[in-house]
Amino acid sequence: MIETKNLTKRYGSLLAVNRLNLFVPKGTIFGFIGPNGAGKTTTIKMLAGLIEPDDGKIIIRDMDIRQDPEKAKQQIGFIPDRPYLYEKLTGLEFLKFTADLYGVEPSGFLKKAESLLDMFSLIDWKNELIEAYSHGMKQRLIMSAAILHDPKIIIVDEPMIGLDPAGIKMVKNLFRELADSGVTFFISTHTLSIAQDLCDKIGIIQKGRLIATGTLDDLKIQAHASSGDLESVFLKLTREESFHQGYSDVPGVSP
Repeated sequence: MIETKNLTKRYGSLLAVNRLNLFVPKGTIFGFIGPNGAGKTTTIKMLAGLIEPDDGKIIIRDMDIRQDPEKAKQQIGFIPDRPYLYEKLTGLEFLKFTADLYGVEPSGFLKKAESLLDMFSLIDWKNELIEAYSHGMKQRLIMSAAILHDPKIIIVDEPMIGLDPAGIKMVKNLFRELADSGVTFFISTHTLSIAQDLCDKIGIIQKGRLIATGTLDDLKIQAHASSGDLESVFLKLTREESFHQGYSDVPGVSP
C-alpha cells in the first residue's frame, strides 16, 4: 500500500508537486502519467526516498517514510528510467552488492540471483563486466536487482525504455504476476498504451496537481467521453485543465 497526504515539493519559486493525495491499494498496478514537467519524476523520487518533500506525508505499508526511512525503504524496489550501475562489477557481483545492502540471506542468494538473471536473459553474461552490457541489458539487470529482496512495493520510472518487444512482454507478465501475489506497483510512464494495457488504475498529474484518477472508465467519465483510448482521454483532460487555469496557448483550445 502507498499513500501520500498533501505531498508538496518546491524548487525555488516552482511548485513541482502541489498537495498530492493518493492511495494505491495492495496488489494494484498504478500508472502515473502527465505532460513533461508535470511533477512525475519529482513524485517518484520522493516515494523512493531519494529526495525529501517540503510538506506532507508518504506512507509505505503503514510506515511514514520520514519517521522510519530504513524500514520503509526496505519494502521498496526502485527501477529508475536510467540505470545507474557500477560498471566495473560483473552482473552477478552487482546483484551480490544489492543483496548485501538489503540483507538478503547469503545462503539463498546465488540460487535467487541466477534465477533472476535467467528470467531476464542475462545468465550467459553474469560474469561479464556491466560496462559491456547494452542499454537494454542494463535495464534488465536493474530490474533484477530491484526485485531481488522480494519488495512489497515496486516504484518504476519508464519501465520499458531500452527493452525489445520480447522484453516488454516478459516485463508486463512479470509485473502482473507480482501484482497478483500482492506486490503494489507505482509506475510513471509517457507510453500511454503501456499504461492502458498494464495498469489497474491511473492518475494524471499536471502542473504539480493531480487532476484525475481512477480506472480508464472512471477517467472517461471525468473527461465526459463515452469512448476512446487512454491517449484521447488524457489529451482531453489535460487540455481542459489548461483551459481552466487560463493557458490560452494550448493547441486546439480557444478561450
